[in-house]
Amino acid sequence: MNAALLAVFSLSCFFLSYLFYSRYLAKKIYKLDSSIVTPAHEFEDGIDYVPTNKHVLFGHHFTSVAGAAPIVGPAIAVIWGWLPAVLWVVFGTIFIGAVHDFGCLVLSAKNKGHSIGDLTGNIIGKRARALFLTIIFFLTWIVIAVFAYIIATLFSQFPTTVLPVNIQIIIAVTIGLVIYRTKFGILVPSIIALLVLYAFIYFGTYLPLSLPAFVGGQVESWVVLLFVYAFIASVLPVWLLLQPRDFINSHQLFVGLGIMYLGLFIVHPPMVAPAINLEVEDGLPWFPFLFITIACGAISGFHGLVGSGTTSKQLNNIKDARMIGFGSMLGEGSLGLMSVIASTAGFATLAAWKSHYSSWSAAGSMDAKMGAFVKGGAYFLKEGLMLPDGFGTTLIAVIVISFAATTLDTSTRIQRYITSELGEIYNIKILTNRFVAAAIAAFTPLILIFGGEGLSWRRLWPIFGATNQMLAGLSLLVLTVYLYRKGRNILFTLIPLIFLIFMTSTAMVLSLKEFIKSRNWILTILSVLLLSFSAWIILEAINVVRNLRKEDNRMDDLV
Repeated sequence: MNAALLAVFSLSCFFLSYLFYSRYLAKKIYKLDSSIVTPAHEFEDGIDYVPTNKHVLFGHHFTSVAGAAPIVGPAIAVIWGWLPAVLWVVFGTIFIGAVHDFGCLVLSAKNKGHSIGDLTGNIIGKRARALFLTIIFFLTWIVIAVFAYIIATLFSQFPTTVLPVNIQIIIAVTIGLVIYRTKFGILVPSIIALLVLYAFIYFGTYLPLSLPAFVGGQVESWVVLLFVYAFIASVLPVWLLLQPRDFINSHQLFVGLGIMYLGLFIVHPPMVAPAINLEVEDGLPWFPFLFITIACGAISGFHGLVGSGTTSKQLNNIKDARMIGFGSMLGEGSLGLMSVIASTAGFATLAAWKSHYSSWSAAGSMDAKMGAFVKGGAYFLKEGLMLPDGFGTTLIAVIVISFAATTLDTSTRIQRYITSELGEIYNIKILTNRFVAAAIAAFTPLILIFGGEGLSWRRLWPIFGATNQMLAGLSLLVLTVYLYRKGRNILFTLIPLIFLIFMTSTAMVLSLKEFIKSRNWILTILSVLLLSFSAWIILEAINVVRNLRKEDNRMDDLV
């Protein structure tokens, strides 16, 4: 199979789905009406609620959801063959992920910017709200730990990225201050910033930097510093760091993905890996683990948190939600697709691929996962565009780190919101303090990383994927009940909901057995709690629907 033809087919599916399917959802299912006043205008405060140009907000949302997960997941899942991975990335993105992201953003924007967890109280019930927020807290807790570990690993593996990534933070803050004080447009400064970033990528290639191992190894040291950074970033106004950095990153992703696809089309290599390879030595069964391994590249509950947690509070016009919600998920699917192709067609021969993916343990380290994508993408740039190998490798690694860092920033801010909401529910006033909530959000993930068996991404990734997909299923449950109460067609959310709940519950039960067997009690307890809370929320929703069918009433308190 020619990799370029596969890419053309997949990208055409994404384009057609945006042209027709998203328009149908906007008009008939989510019913967007520009007369609705968005939370950004209703509660404008200059910190969290800020009316934002749709292109700038697209950049924030896109880069917040397009972290390292849609790269890592597919780079793992191709061990089962490229065909199952491509099918799940393409059709999962269109019919599940984009529907979910679009719906969560619209629902929040129509209802004062409340998070999807908070809205569960109005749509399903108060008990369900508390349970949902608790599940979100645990998921975000895992997300922060996973992405901090990914960034730390990449800094250690690719020290040439340290200089450009940290320079980007300084550039973003500078741009944020200039734009806020002068009201100057962000497009030109962000493009200039991107060019400066590329210059430092070039310099970084010849100036690798490493960190003294003051907490265990170098990776551990980076983890601690990243949590300090996440705390600071989560309490800053969104216009100072989050928005300008994300807008720069959106350009970086478009350019990076664009040149990788361009290199791919020029080289048009074969998919050297097998199309189907379901029997993997010492590996997990492809079902259900394929669908949780490729998490953010097809569907992600975390996206609903971003859409209803930060993006909805910056939405200028409700109709912008189609481009931002549905369109960003298609962009993430394109990133996931490139990861699949780079991790298969990026190898010169089948023998080279098999040496990397001969068994589950052979490709088991985070270095191997990241290396497959980075080196595969660099191969396209070198062979197709004649870019120097060192520059191409650093460029792609910087892209991965930048998006992982953006997700770390956003998830820590979301965790701050969730902690405050839980403080309100349980009347714990100290949790409503912005700095206390941010400290809890930024530093408690240290328990997951350094607790138990110590630093190990393999302990975190399976439960991250399962919890992430379970949250997506529960978000679709809230959307389905909402649409039912509004008298609209629920099939577009109900079918994905049933699939996700069945698949993630199966995966979590299988993972739970392994956690018990390995005596990993932290993840055992966490898994039991998550399964119990999810089952409870589903029962609450079923009870609500039964009551509605008896009373035949509709929802009038939400837009």
